[in-house]
Amino acid sequence: MDLFIVSDLHIGSRFFAHEAFEQFLNQMPEGCVLVLNVDIIDNPYSKLTSSHRAILDRIKQISFQQNVIWLQGNHDNGYLPYQFGKVAFKRSHSVGHRLLITHGDDFDEIMPCNQLFIKSFKLLHDLRVKLGAKPVHVAEYAKRWKSLYRVLRKNVMSNAVKCAMENGFEAVTCGHTHFAEDAIFCGVRYINNGAWTEFPAFFLHVARDQMNLTKMEESPCRIQEVKSLLIN
Repeated sequence: MDLFIVSDLHIGSRFFAHEAFEQFLNQMPEGCVLVLNVDIIDNPYSKLTSSHRAILDRIKQISFQQNVIWLQGNHDNGYLPYQFGKVAFKRSHSVGHRLLITHGDDFDEIMPCNQLFIKSFKLLHDLRVKLGAKPVHVAEYAKRWKSLYRVLRKNVMSNAVKCAMENGFEAVTCGHTHFAEDAIFCGVRYINNGAWTEFPAFFLHVARDQMNLTKMEESPCRIQEVKSLLIN
């Protein structure tokens, strides 16, 4: 059975790459399982544009032909649209003992303990945009602070791997950090799917005998296999 896993679409955000994601949906083979690994909606209470609403409608339509699993995280936690096809809403999912699929917000010990800093950082980001800087997702801006961002990434990775080890999984995949990477940590494979709020965007393809982190190019939109993304 083939699984295609994506994380952090943030549908509703001005930075959601809806055209690239629509092409990704068009390229999925029939009969595969689509796993939406949380933060699929940016804000459950915001009104969506017609193009973003069309993506949700497409996901609903796909769920009638093949399995669609929606894992919920810190942005879309509690989001349960009425009569949303046959989409299964869950908190985590697994592929036997091969792979644990969950979101990194459960493993993040950094941001919940530094809310004042996070709010100040977002205000700085918004001020830059008001002063004429190019608008980018706040996570993309945060990546410029490499040392601090590395601490967040490694905190999520170490806790995700610890959870996988304690529950007997060979690998774990999550999102949350908006940083795609594929690494071995303490003997466990850790894969982060990145986000669809900046390019390149990534998805994880899980086949019977392999798992490949794969990159979706912006222009032209085509699939390119990425064999390994190592932690900087």
